[in-house]
Amino acid sequence: MNLPVHDFGPFLARKPAQIAKGPLAIILIEDDKAVAATLSHHLRRGFRHILALSDAPLTLTEAELAPLAGKVTNLILNTRRPDAHVEAVNAVIAAVPEAIWLYYCYNAEFLFYPFCETRSVGEMLAFHSEERRSAMLTYVIDLYSGNLGRHPDAVDLEQPLFDRTGYYALGRKGADGRPLERQLDFHGGLRWRYEELLPPDRRRIDRIALFKAAPGLQLLPDHRFSVEEYNTYACPWHHNITAAIASFRVAKALVCNPGSRDHVHDMTWRNSHPFRWHSEQLMELGLMEPGQWF
Repeated sequence: MNLPVHDFGPFLARKPAQIAKGPLAIILIEDDKAVAATLSHHLRRGFRHILALSDAPLTLTEAELAPLAGKVTNLILNTRRPDAHVEAVNAVIAAVPEAIWLYYCYNAEFLFYPFCETRSVGEMLAFHSEERRSAMLTYVIDLYSGNLGRHPDAVDLEQPLFDRTGYYALGRKGADGRPLERQLDFHGGLRWRYEELLPPDRRRIDRIALFKAAPGLQLLPDHRFSVEEYNTYACPWHHNITAAIASFRVAKALVCNPGSRDHVHDMTWRNSHPFRWHSEQLMELGLMEPGQWF
């Protein structure tokens, strides 16, 4: 069975009701891994609608489709080409009303934020807006299988692992070489442990995945925005909420890409730890924080 399918550009040009209110999720589907699980997870977080972008119509079973009906629209776009997120996100920014909250991720990625088990993403973003914030930093936390023989694509939704240590931040400099205020480059996870197999511009784990649409706002290829304040981790006067995206994306790439697959036989190490699919675990390890939200 299929979701409603439309061509990406013409759908946005019509400015349909599905994109009139936020929070709105944009999910880029790059392969067939955990597609239904990704869509269902984000609907449970409370997004009003999801735009599922893929290069061909998605086919789901009747059981997978049932909870998605009326809440997910499948848009056709070449999501496999480099930097597809730039075209996709910027086109949606230009099409939606100003100041609605948007979110973007890829399939086999799962958003977590403080207390997400009992509070909707809309509640969290309403508080963030009250703090005069228009964007939210998310850390992309790599998930992976502990048994690549059983899970050759590195995706294990039942017993995933992640790195509980090894995360760090470096100061970020602007084009003039000076440090940028309240901006850092964050590193860790598989991108750190296998950095020799990843290009330098793919080694950061920070992503501004939640943000308000604004006239002229542009997402850049490195997951930062053209407005520098959007790229900050907090306001000047206190810490703000941060979120996390638990992601199999790097693990999938490492075991599938020709340049790395022969070098990766077991992703586990002494600091691999079971991922519990709960926001409390991420807060305990400092991988996201509630700020002033309790």
